[in-house]
Amino acid sequence: MIKLLNAHAERVLSRCSKSRLLALDVLRGMTITAMVLVNNPGSWANIYAPLKHAHWHGLTPTDLVFPFFVFMMGISIGLVINRAKTQPLQHLKVWTRTLKLFGLGLFLFLFYINFQSETFSWVEDRLYKIRFFGVLQRLAIVYVIAYYIAFYVSSKTQKYILVSILSGYWAISAFVPYQDSVGNTYMGELAYGNSLAAWLDNLILGSQHLYYKTAQPFAFDPEGVLSTVPTVASALTGVFAANILTNQSLQTADKAKQLLIYGIAMLLIGYLISLVVPINKQLWTSSFVLVSSGWASAILAGLIWLLDIKGYKKWSAPFVVFGVNAIGFFVFSGLFARALLMIPVGETSLKGMLYRDYFSQIISPTFGSLVFALCFCAACYLVFYKLYQKQIIFKV
Repeated sequence: MIKLLNAHAERVLSRCSKSRLLALDVLRGMTITAMVLVNNPGSWANIYAPLKHAHWHGLTPTDLVFPFFVFMMGISIGLVINRAKTQPLQHLKVWTRTLKLFGLGLFLFLFYINFQSETFSWVEDRLYKIRFFGVLQRLAIVYVIAYYIAFYVSSKTQKYILVSILSGYWAISAFVPYQDSVGNTYMGELAYGNSLAAWLDNLILGSQHLYYKTAQPFAFDPEGVLSTVPTVASALTGVFAANILTNQSLQTADKAKQLLIYGIAMLLIGYLISLVVPINKQLWTSSFVLVSSGWASAILAGLIWLLDIKGYKKWSAPFVVFGVNAIGFFVFSGLFARALLMIPVGETSLKGMLYRDYFSQIISPTFGSLVFALCFCAACYLVFYKLYQKQIIFKV
């Protein structure tokens, strides 16, 4: 078995492009794998604590998944920005990629029919209640904004923009008043359903188009309008990390060291200001930006040390497969998961039947729920390994 796994790893790594940064592909693969893993338990009622988001304020490993992806998107922008300035059609490519990402996010929401409900109406229950903001939609918006900041603005000015976003977001959240439907005035609230971000989501998008439709006094979306602004800051921290990675005067070990120092600095500042501004993923608070990007930078430094300096690469093969096809993996997993929910089996779905009759019986319902998620990822891996062998990469 070990020989087979080693041979498989060697086949995967032999196909790696020499022009790609292995550590970045691996971190991207680890992140998207974690995202798919936590999004597809056998049962949402049976999940281990580290695989849950923090209920509100606070931080769990799961809360780091999305900001890691944003951080790496910033790195990708930083790695190509100088070359992009010499390509006349680059702006068209940027907008095409943005629209594709946003469109895929809307498509994933619309791709669902409840065959078990006689009263379900796709038009009324999905189209009329479409969720305009989501993971891919936020990535699209942040990508185009961060790209143009990196394209037109100097590195020094980018730092001022980062600080301005973080301090400005805190200031308006703390000092701009807002009212509910009965005239109650609030200011500085950072509660579930009661924040400036929630008020703005409810005002602009309407409760029927938001993730937390029943939150009081305001429905809101964790990928909403105002909370997308500090997400741009998360992307900019990735652009700054790319400046370290593209510095030709630095050896690989020095790049890893500087990324580690950069990460530790953000962690220290982030945890310090969390005494005033709580770490909160749903609101994407300023402290959350710094802490999540700090962990991302530190872990990337560790991967460069482990993979490029020490040469321990074979373990990373599965993450390489997912990492080079991250968007494809995310979209495919979303379609696959919905298909399992849509296929009716008796009074439940195919997913419900598989979990109830098989996976929930493995040691405990919670352990079986985790095994289901792992099997889901393994099934996706079989598909994407075949694509990797043929060098088919879904790009947007």
